[in-house]
Amino acid sequence: MVYFLSDAHLGSRAITDFQAHQQRLICCLEQMAQDATAICLLGDMFDFWYEYIYPPLRGDIPRSKQQYLPFLNCLRNLTNKGIEIHYFIGNHDIWTFGLLERYAGVILHKQPAELTFYGKTLYLAHGDGLIPTYYMQVLPPDIQKKIRAFIRLRTFFHSPVPQFLFRFVPPCLGDAFGYEWARRSRMKELAHPCPFKGEEKEELVLFAKEREQTNMHSDYYIFGHRHIALDLPIPNSRVLILGDCFRQWTYAKLTDKGTLQLLTQPS
Repeated sequence: MVYFLSDAHLGSRAITDFQAHQQRLICCLEQMAQDATAICLLGDMFDFWYEYIYPPLRGDIPRSKQQYLPFLNCLRNLTNKGIEIHYFIGNHDIWTFGLLERYAGVILHKQPAELTFYGKTLYLAHGDGLIPTYYMQVLPPDIQKKIRAFIRLRTFFHSPVPQFLFRFVPPCLGDAFGYEWARRSRMKELAHPCPFKGEEKEELVLFAKEREQTNMHSDYYIFGHRHIALDLPIPNSRVLILGDCFRQWTYAKLTDKGTLQLLTQPS
């Protein structure tokens, strides 16, 4: 079996019981490990993750990441058992520079990737920034403005120069800024959730359709980012948006027969 999950937002200041949240995620992964050959984490597993230049004061993990040791040890235990862990960066955990691969043994993806499991091709990505080329032409001006602002911010966050310079910021200051920014994003999303926009307006669905129309076929498209659980057939393919491991606790499973299911973890 291959499992897919995303958007745990570990460490979010919008979560009242961090330890319980982390432990539930670990239990979910350990349950999957009973029959998993691979697990794909499709981004935003942390609410804010930045690897600063300062070396660890004890062990292999910097002090600013010690709170995540149970989760990181869980990932390392799974990879030590021979389970492939594919980690796709999201828009909250862009800034990883080797720690996850070195400590937990994950396979890191900084770009969308097409992987093959059980004879099925899967296009996998967190989903932020995936917009069909024609989309801006049909949107109202106010929505275009918001998308352009997001793209500019995303480009800045992915730029190597600011990424390098921010690594010199003391972790206590960098984390205070990052977690507060992320908290505001979570609270805004919780207060004003954006439901499924419809097949002709949902950006990730339109992105997958455009890709299919240009003869870049994948059997399945699997995304995170949107915090909605969606399983939608499109011509010649299927789109899954995973929901989250924050409120909904939804995930996907690909069986060894190539069947893909969107499921909910029991509470």
